[in-house]
Amino acid sequence: MQIPEIPNLIHYAIPFFTVTVILEVILSVKIKLHDYEFKDAGTSIVMGLGNVAIGLVTKGIALGFFYLLYNFYHVFEIPFAWWSWLILLFAEDLCYYWFHRTSHVSRFFWASHVVHHSSKNYNLSTALRQSWSGGFYTFIFWTPLILIGFHPVMVLVQMSVSLIYQYWIHTEYITKLPKWFEAVFNTPSHHRVHHATNPQYLDRNHAGIFIIWDRLFGTFEPEVEKPVYGLVTNIDTYNPIKIAFGEWYKMLGDFFTSKTSLVNRFKYLTKPPGWKHDGTSILSTDLRRDWEESKNAEL
Repeated sequence: MQIPEIPNLIHYAIPFFTVTVILEVILSVKIKLHDYEFKDAGTSIVMGLGNVAIGLVTKGIALGFFYLLYNFYHVFEIPFAWWSWLILLFAEDLCYYWFHRTSHVSRFFWASHVVHHSSKNYNLSTALRQSWSGGFYTFIFWTPLILIGFHPVMVLVQMSVSLIYQYWIHTEYITKLPKWFEAVFNTPSHHRVHHATNPQYLDRNHAGIFIIWDRLFGTFEPEVEKPVYGLVTNIDTYNPIKIAFGEWYKMLGDFFTSKTSLVNRFKYLTKPPGWKHDGTSILSTDLRRDWEESKNAEL
């Protein structure tokens, strides 16, 4: 199979990211809709730059693993053709949905994904607040595409396309888009819900490009009340090291120091964030259930 030379799309997108963040800052100050928090934005940008730098290593690891798997076994020989890119657009997005959903219900994956949710602000700089550790292991969610027969290069390129698409939806300046677009695609409105800590919004709208997966698998929630951004328990720090590895430190601390069985210790890795072996857990599902009960009581 002839493999075309494809550039690193993320690197080419960096100038666009830079210009649009600057424009958003100017717009925020000019309209005075809110005070732009430069320190928070600066932290997000540092996290993004770190992610790009570390990505030089993690993308090599992912590509090497994908090639090893691809050369070992794949069902079909899928070419670099327009129709295969179209199929991959949806197939990759479905893999992203399950990666994203799992990252909210398994603490091992949340330990890296929490970085993206750690800002109490929602703007374009928030999109750049990316993990420094996730790239080392989260690529396993895309292995079905390799086994089906999509070339490793195609998969990595489409993963980059998905990430670039999700950049523009991190804004409050776009309210609602046409109904047909909101019905099919992930939008600023849908993604604001995902970043919110309001009980009814927790662990909802995991879409990458297409919101259809959330509608199909029962995790869709429309934006109604104003979102409150951040974490259920905010970390309140601008230190990139603490943001990048704070949850890893807490999770491993629970694993090694909890006075409980080995099985329960491993549950600190696999169970949702907030799980405790002593039964005092307050999970996002509990918060949502309480909200639903209070709404039903009002009716």
